Amino acid sequence: MFGLVGPDGAGKTTTIKILCGLLNPDDGQVNLFGKNILNNRKEIQNNIGYLSQKFSLYVDLTVDENIEFFAQIHNVRNFHSRRDELLEFTRLTPFRNRLADQLSGGMKQKLALACSLIHKPKILFLDEPTTGVDPVSRRDFWKILSSLIKEGITILMTTPYLDEAERCNRVALMHKGEIISLDTPGRIKNPVGKKSIEIITSDIKLSYKILKAMNEFEIQIFGDRINLIAESTDEIIKKVKQILSSNGIEIISYRVVNLSLENVFIHLINK
Repeated sequence: MFGLVGPDGAGKTTTIKILCGLLNPDDGQVNLFGKNILNNRKEIQNNIGYLSQKFSLYVDLTVDENIEFFAQIHNVRNFHSRRDELLEFTRLTPFRNRLADQLSGGMKQKLALACSLIHKPKILFLDEPTTGVDPVSRRDFWKILSSLIKEGITILMTTPYLDEAERCNRVALMHKGEIISLDTPGRIKNPVGKKSIEIITSDIKLSYKILKAMNEFEIQIFGDRINLIAESTDEIIKKVKQILSSNGIEIISYRVVNLSLENVFIHLINK
């Protein structure tokens, strides 16, 4: 599983559309299965599956009918057993006669996945598959993806969620149309050579404002806690305590943790 990670507008969807042969590249070459996609578009597309960012199936067709339609597009003749297998796999069997428009967000994504797998692709492209999906459906979706990897399918997915990117074998961090880092999640985090000090104070917003204004710290805020990125953590903690205390702010707790992929991504963008 390869993850293409970045904020909205980074170029993730454009990249996937080029890889799927839906857009032509302005420059360079795109090769899948050792063949140039511009010269072998149809052959390559018969061996890939694509799940777009927006639900693009037919809402006036049932679950069964949508899968059948995609089977016909890909010239899959004896698709019935494969369809039953996919419905069982995605837990959609009880809903096979329901119109796609009447499915929940998570079920719609599972149906779209089943349609993209009906012709047994070798590579599966997923464009932000869990965006807008509830936590339970999101977890189920990841279980399905794990099973697909065991079957030998290569998955290339885009995601704005860096916690999801941690699950990928390799990750490319993308910013403003360029890849700024590419490696395993572990190796991307290691070269930074820093730690994160996670701090909770009596006034998070004011603490962030004061520390940010000093321009002495690389500081990030996540909900009710502040993260300071530093090498010598002891000195930083001592200094921060003094600064916040002089402004009447109490440090409730702090801990030194390893950098997350989110910390690293923001650090690289700031650089």
